[in-house]
Amino acid sequence: MHLSKTINIGGRLVSLDQPQVMGILNVTPDSFYSDSRCPDPEAIRTRVSQIRDEGATMIDIGGYSSRPGAEDVPADEEIRRLLPAIAITLEEWPDAIISIDTFRTKVAQEAIQAGAHIINDISGGEMDPDMFDTVARLHVPYILMHMQGTPRNMQDNPQYQDVMCDVFRSLGQRVEKLHEMGVADIIIDPGFGFGKTIEQNYCMLHRLQEFQILECPILVGISRKSMIYKPLGCTPQQALNGTTVLNTIALMHGAAILRVHDVKEAVETVRLCSISA
Repeated sequence: MHLSKTINIGGRLVSLDQPQVMGILNVTPDSFYSDSRCPDPEAIRTRVSQIRDEGATMIDIGGYSSRPGAEDVPADEEIRRLLPAIAITLEEWPDAIISIDTFRTKVAQEAIQAGAHIINDISGGEMDPDMFDTVARLHVPYILMHMQGTPRNMQDNPQYQDVMCDVFRSLGQRVEKLHEMGVADIIIDPGFGFGKTIEQNYCMLHRLQEFQILECPILVGISRKSMIYKPLGCTPQQALNGTTVLNTIALMHGAAILRVHDVKEAVETVRLCSISA
C-alpha cells in the first residue's frame, strides 16, 4: 500500500511500514477549525493527553495559522506561542515525538533546540531561503510540502498546466536538492488545500500513489478541510465523516502518515485498512 521507510527521529528509528497518525495541536487563536485551538497551558495538556491516549505517534504543534487569507504573525510571536507548548508536552510526556509546523528558519531552530524533533514546512523551503541549510545542519526529519503562493493569497486563483505533473516536478526537484545537501529523512506532502482548487485536490488524492516514485514517505493532511465540507455543504465541525472517507482513500493510495484533528478515528481507519491489505 505504501513505500516501506524508516525515519530517524531524535535517535529513534520509527517504522512507517504501517501508516502512522500525527495529531494536530494548534496554539493559534485563528485556526480554521475552532475546536482545535488550545489557548492556554491547561488546554495544551488536555489536548496532548488526548492525542497520545487515542494512539497518535506524533504531535504537530503549530503557532501560525495557514488557513486561506490568514494574517501574518511575527516570528517572535510564533516562537512565544510554540515554546511553552513544547515545554509542557515534554515535561509530562518526555518520549513524545514533536513536529513543528513552521516555514521560518528562526522558529524551526528554536523549536528544535527546545526539544522538538521534526520540521514541518508548508512552503517547502520557498518562504525562507535558509530553511534547507538549517534542516541539513540540524539533521532532523523534514516534511516538504507543496504550496502555490502564500497562505494569504494561495486560494485566490491557483493555476497549473497539469496539477500532478507540476506538483510532482516541484517536489522532485527539492527532494533532489535536499539529498545533495545530506538530508536523509524527507517526508513529502502534496499540500492539499494549499494553492489548489477542489478539483485539483481530488485529482492528487486519486493519483497519490504516483508520488511514491520520489521514494519518500507521503504525508496527507486533509482533516476537516474545505475540499470536504464545501462539496458536502457543511462546516468544518461537521466534516469528520468526510475526513474519514478521504483518509481511507489516501491510505489505499499510499499515504504513510495522516495528519489529523481526530486521532481516534484516524487510528481506527489505519487499523482497518491494514487488515484489508
